[in-house]
Amino acid sequence: MLSHTTHGSWVVGCCMQQYNLSGLQPAASSNGGQRNQTVMALDMTKERIRKLFSNVQVSVSPYDTAWVAMVPSLKSPMSPCFPECLNWVMDNQLNDGSWGLLHPNLSFPLLKDTLSSTLASIVALKKWNVGEHQIDKGLAFIESNMASATNKNQPSPIGFDIIFPHMLQYAQDLDIKLPLKQKDLNLLLHERELELRRCHSKEREAYLAYISEGLGNFYDRKMVMKYQMKNGSILNSPSASAASVIYHPNSGCHQYLTSLLQKFGNAVPTIYPLDVYARLYMVDQLERLGISRHFMVEIRAVLDQAYSYWMQKDEKIFMNAGTCALAFRLLRENGYQISSEPLAKIIKEGSYMSPHEEPFEDTHAAFQAYLASQIIYQDELLFGELNLLSADFLKREISTVPNMLSKHLYKQVEHAFKFPFNASLERVSTRRNIQNYNVDDTRTLKTTYCSSNFGNEDYIRLAVEDFNSRQSINRAEFKDLERWVVETKLDKINSRQKMGYCYFSGASILSSPELSDARITWAKASFLVIILDDFFDVEGSVDELENLIQCVEKWNVNANTDCCSEEVKIMFLAIKDVVSWIGDAAYKWQERDVTSHVIQCWLKLLYSFLKEAKWARYSVVPTMNEYIENGLVSFTLGTFVLSSLYFIGPKLSDDVVQSSEYHNLYELMSTHGRLINDIRTFKRELKDGKLNAVTLHKNYGKSGIKEEDIVEEIKMMIDNLEKKLMQLVLETKENGVPKACKDVFWKMLCVDSFFYGKDDGFTRNEILDTVKEVIFEPVSMLMNPTK
Repeated sequence: MLSHTTHGSWVVGCCMQQYNLSGLQPAASSNGGQRNQTVMALDMTKERIRKLFSNVQVSVSPYDTAWVAMVPSLKSPMSPCFPECLNWVMDNQLNDGSWGLLHPNLSFPLLKDTLSSTLASIVALKKWNVGEHQIDKGLAFIESNMASATNKNQPSPIGFDIIFPHMLQYAQDLDIKLPLKQKDLNLLLHERELELRRCHSKEREAYLAYISEGLGNFYDRKMVMKYQMKNGSILNSPSASAASVIYHPNSGCHQYLTSLLQKFGNAVPTIYPLDVYARLYMVDQLERLGISRHFMVEIRAVLDQAYSYWMQKDEKIFMNAGTCALAFRLLRENGYQISSEPLAKIIKEGSYMSPHEEPFEDTHAAFQAYLASQIIYQDELLFGELNLLSADFLKREISTVPNMLSKHLYKQVEHAFKFPFNASLERVSTRRNIQNYNVDDTRTLKTTYCSSNFGNEDYIRLAVEDFNSRQSINRAEFKDLERWVVETKLDKINSRQKMGYCYFSGASILSSPELSDARITWAKASFLVIILDDFFDVEGSVDELENLIQCVEKWNVNANTDCCSEEVKIMFLAIKDVVSWIGDAAYKWQERDVTSHVIQCWLKLLYSFLKEAKWARYSVVPTMNEYIENGLVSFTLGTFVLSSLYFIGPKLSDDVVQSSEYHNLYELMSTHGRLINDIRTFKRELKDGKLNAVTLHKNYGKSGIKEEDIVEEIKMMIDNLEKKLMQLVLETKENGVPKACKDVFWKMLCVDSFFYGKDDGFTRNEILDTVKEVIFEPVSMLMNPTK
């Protein structure tokens, strides 16, 4: 049964020649100086990123600065309270006569935002009778671009349809010669009044408070002051806070504005404070780009602070759905035990930044809510509902033609739909996130703003270098594994040769450089079980199968005399090689001998293979329960997942390995894998005469019962297994399985969902390109989807 043709690994021929390993290794001496410079540059990059944790930066807002400039002095109402803001407005008009966000990488303005900022600046200058030349230039800009104000196809800042017409009216009251006809102004004012009527409800009070600088005669001080924050502001908005001082002076808003100028100098941002959200978003970005391991101390400090705010129900977390959903997901994913009830409450209340009772203020918030929805437990209030709400919102958003600012976010949304939390592989997602990354992460509230904590060239520079560095380790490990296959003669066995897939499945979820032993264990063991699976299924006789099991049970045997065939000898020696390697390597990590446990994992697998082989050869039809009980073992995960846990980092005592929690994690993961495999392969296996959960279902073949109905029922079982495993992984228990190890069970479930999400991806080579991208093709800094 030996095959004399090498069933070469699927990737070796097509990739290894193209990506020659020898060409990737730096020369010993000639490039030494260059390597040192690269290391120094990366260290400086990391340090700049590290400083951002303590220094949240946000762009100034001409619009909000103009409103603060309008605030009269409390002692002398005929002069500005904050003359430095008025001076800033005078000094920062752009060459085209407008005022707006000046961003070096922003290739175009949002015209409605620029119109709003320009008009606010003109009004501020006219109010204090300064800057006549600037006013004329600004009015010329407005005249040239006024058509954009009524263009429904152009993106609008929050509250534009209410605030902009009000500022036009205010400008007219100040005798500013507006470049539009009175009938056009009346039309805008009429539409403003209709919009105000639509928003006139108790549910929209917060929204009206947020845009209260545009309310004019509709300004309701009592209503607005309901939304004064602890820092004195109106919903953290400088413009709304300035309007509060203008209409009805109060010390809280005044002190808030004063503190802003003490911090920012002579101009203000459009939102402050932003620190909590910005730091959480930083953590999310660093994790998504695969570089969080470089900042573990800083990230832990951010999450500890967020956890404290969460438990105190602090407004810094619960101001809006976006911040709340982001905090919830990051905390729960990182092992903090929190309830989703506060998130449910804020979703139910809706966003104060939306005029239409939407639960989300923008696409960013809906995206964070969608990601958070995937880690809601089955017994929690928001289970299912948040996913539907956020997914519906996002689908409506991406169905429109995206503006340039949102294209990169839309790509992230599309990828999240394609690969949800239960099918997301770390390295696949990291590469996609790098490719879709856009430094120009500009946001829009009442005006556009940006922050170097959101989009940063240092993030992408470090991410690219880190990805390619890890990939070079992957290529070296893969080359060693290919050599091992030849040395063990496993390439001579007539079987599927899938080292590429086997290595990818481990490397895509265990990517840290220090986890090399885990990746090697994973790849060797999973490759070998495929060889064994094929041998037990097709190639081996019952005598050979039983002989192989006997040799593994006895262990210390003479393979030349005790193995009944060359194939049995090759496979037994390969098992012994893998187990011995794991035992020796694991001793350094665990400081105890785990060989006995590893051997038992292999024996359980072999016995499950043998049982299935006898069922097939002797035409035995087991019950569904018998099939699943055996099938969760024959799905093979015990040999490589459980062995790899010894190399993750934490010590695993024998008590933990024998615990019910450990067993439950394994059983849920393996049963999930068995079932998701079966619904994708049952038609092929039916033709081959193999057993399968679909064909063993109690209703299979009955009159009126469709295969699709049975598959849907099994999918519900799969979904239930996913939810149970996720909750078991995310919840922490004292003296239980360490979280780092529990995470591996979930990551393996994701591997199965990735391979079998649509069909039998493991057999059909459908994901070949993805595997090559992760292991062999370096990522480039030149990738920028928005250019």
